[in-house]
Amino acid sequence: MRAKLTRYAQMSRRAALTAAALAGMAVMAGCSGNAGGSAEGDMALGAAEGAKVTVVEYASVTCVHCAAWHRDTWPEFKAKYVDTNQVRFVLRELPTPPADIATAGFMVARCAGDDRYFDVVHHLFDTQGELFGGALQPRDWLLRTANAVGMTEEQFQTCLADPEGVAAMERRIQVARDQGVSGTPAFYVNGQVVQSSGGEGASLADLSAAIDPLLAD
Repeated sequence: MRAKLTRYAQMSRRAALTAAALAGMAVMAGCSGNAGGSAEGDMALGAAEGAKVTVVEYASVTCVHCAAWHRDTWPEFKAKYVDTNQVRFVLRELPTPPADIATAGFMVARCAGDDRYFDVVHHLFDTQGELFGGALQPRDWLLRTANAVGMTEEQFQTCLADPEGVAAMERRIQVARDQGVSGTPAFYVNGQVVQSSGGEGASLADLSAAIDPLLAD
């Protein structure tokens, strides 16, 4: 067990340095560039690529505001736009502190497979309070989520030790940096930023105000 924990710690240190450095550059880059379109590794729900409207969310599984948006706004947004295939919803990963844990969480989601990716992400959002409240240690929080989607502990360990998984995360963070994304959650409708007051990203009302005219065109 100690060897497994050491491997996880090594991965975490590298991931933390990578995510923190690139996310830091993203903040310094300011709000420029176009966050619409498609990017390598995009995970999406709803309408197919090329849809009339694409909503992109940059999020982190350790971002409390992201968790609040997915708890309070996502169900209605999903029912209105995603389940009806009116909108293509894309979630892009931008790990925030503790960046090593966020990176590991996203790696587990990727390893779970495309069909379980959003199950993992939403499970982590739903149980985030147990991590920050101290009820679970980071490894236990991540492993329990992996188990919940059918991954064994061995698969979990292999996933987190995969250098290509970390490299792929580096590339995705670089995309966020190149597009000037400065924090999470960040929402873009066809490349145009949508932001509401309160720190929890974009409200359903503000998203609808941006989306509905595009659907009507």
